[in-house]
Amino acid sequence: MLGFTYKYPTRKLSLSKNSRKSILRILESGFLTVGVVLLVAFVLIRGWGDHQSQSDIRAFEQELASGSVPVEQPVDQPPKSSSEPDYALWSEKRINDYHEANEERDDLPLAILTIDKLDLKVPVYNGTDEINLNRGAGRIKGTARIDKPGNLGIAAHRDGFFRVLKDIELGDSMHMLTTKGEKEFVVSSITIVDPTDISVLAPTDDSTITLVTCYPFYFVGHAPKRYIVKGELLSNKLNKS
Repeated sequence: MLGFTYKYPTRKLSLSKNSRKSILRILESGFLTVGVVLLVAFVLIRGWGDHQSQSDIRAFEQELASGSVPVEQPVDQPPKSSSEPDYALWSEKRINDYHEANEERDDLPLAILTIDKLDLKVPVYNGTDEINLNRGAGRIKGTARIDKPGNLGIAAHRDGFFRVLKDIELGDSMHMLTTKGEKEFVVSSITIVDPTDISVLAPTDDSTITLVTCYPFYFVGHAPKRYIVKGELLSNKLNKS
């Protein structure tokens, strides 16, 4: 019987391995390039948004200083707004939604809420529809009006402006700048409640503020709880008429 031994084309196999290595190197380079491009795009978008928000805040504060904002401005015709947000804790989706919302709507906010300890400065708009919450915080309709006594409810997204509330503590100061002046509140309670518990928004005789956001802050999907920060009025500085 004739014997037959098949010899594998070792040279061909070696070329095939080299080809695979070359392809892998090309893919690695491609992924690296895409990553760098996305990072640069993110930095540019963030920088543009920061510039836009800071300009709005400065415009609002300049209008107040010059007296061009009417003191008796009605609640539905607010002052011009918002401190450039720090996106460090924001989700990518929330950053994109923020920029889109600013393009869709350009009405003025009711006030600017500032918590210096958390480096938070956010415009407060009238109502909590999706556009308002994507570009800032919203006054919860049915609660006290800006500059009026009562319990003022303010809501914002947990993966956007209000994510910093995870670090707030009892006794921290919160400032509300409006066309009529500036109010300072001190944090009096921090609680976690069910979404159906609306007792946190119950009317009060005195001026109080209630910040509402979803909880847990880093929950994937629809968060099952609500994070509630309440503040009591510490001072009320009215603009000179």
